[in-house]
Amino acid sequence: MRDINKALSDIGEIRTQIAAGTSFRGYGPATIVATGVVGIATAIAQSIFRIGPDTAPALFVWSWVGAGILSAAMVRIEMQGRSRRHHSGLADAMIAQAIEQFLPAAAACLFIPIFLLRFEPRVLWMMPGIWQLFVSLGIFASVRTLPRNIIMVAGFYFVSAFASLLLADDSHARAPWLMGVPFLAGQMLMAAILYFSAGESDDED
Repeated sequence: MRDINKALSDIGEIRTQIAAGTSFRGYGPATIVATGVVGIATAIAQSIFRIGPDTAPALFVWSWVGAGILSAAMVRIEMQGRSRRHHSGLADAMIAQAIEQFLPAAAACLFIPIFLLRFEPRVLWMMPGIWQLFVSLGIFASVRTLPRNIIMVAGFYFVSAFASLLLADDSHARAPWLMGVPFLAGQMLMAAILYFSAGESDDED
């Protein structure tokens, strides 16, 4: 029994090592675009109802957290099916690796705004820039298993993070747009890179 367990453990380790050197194809361009639409829709709704870090800090934070969770769920659901088709027996290892790479950034995106909302709501106007910075770091962490040009998306979010902080006005009315517009642009760029790197025939997979 011990030998069997060791053999199974060795097989799992081999799969993990193979997955680490394989380009992950679980992200679909259409779903990535859809997450960008979720972001801009959230910005539009916050602008219409005047939800901002000063006027309604809790609603500002939780609506973006909700948009992030919805986007993550959309990507995760599609990731399961695409990974099964493209990676077959390596699907579980590839998905686990993708989640592991992005998880620290995703956790920071979730917990830091909640922490600031509880202890320092006066600085919530910084959250669009901080969120984009963490998205950038999450993509940088995933670069080695994604198309090479995906580093352009990480760079875009890194630059837009600091631009969002610099462009914030005294009233903080721009806060929803400083999150929604860069997120839509960044996701569109990512979708285009995924689309052309995989070939047009893969777009509908």
